[in-house]
Amino acid sequence: MIMSKLKKELSPEQREELLRALKARFEKNTNRHKGLEWAKVQAKLEANTEKLWSLNEMERTGGEPDVVGHDKKTDEYFFYDCSAESPKGRRNVCYDREGQEAREKKGVHPEGNAIDMAAAMGIELLTEEHYRELQKLGNFDMKTSSWVKTPSDIRKLGGAIFADRRYGHVFVYHNSAPSFYGVRGFRGSLRI
Repeated sequence: MIMSKLKKELSPEQREELLRALKARFEKNTNRHKGLEWAKVQAKLEANTEKLWSLNEMERTGGEPDVVGHDKKTDEYFFYDCSAESPKGRRNVCYDREGQEAREKKGVHPEGNAIDMAAAMGIELLTEEHYRELQKLGNFDMKTSSWVKTPSDIRKLGGAIFADRRYGHVFVYHNSAPSFYGVRGFRGSLRI
């Protein structure tokens, strides 16, 4: 228990480096968070070191997390992975553990699965609604695709859903949960 807690803390140098990267991204992409102030976001981040660790995991795996909203009722900020393409460090994965195990029984070994990886990072997969919100902020997944949180009725039938942008439109598709491709990963969200 203590070991896992230690792993979820950043060194002072790592914290400073991450905060610098997040601030630079925040200032460069003001269209994603109109009316929000970095000082308030930073204060929230500094008060939530475990969530800061999760943001670092998003950054480390290529997600380029950025603030995309604020809930005034709960005073929480929303971060989404805003990398142009699905994060490189999270591709070539099945949708969930059941899908991954089905592949491995056939002697094929994906890099892991989106659900377990997101949980280990302390983040959630984007829902279809969140994915569409993200796409209003820019053009994402023009060459890749991203698993999105799949409704349980679809998953019970063996499927999972993913999304991308092609031909100027956002498309949501289905695939079997054991599927994995080098150009499909997942995007996450985090509330702080």
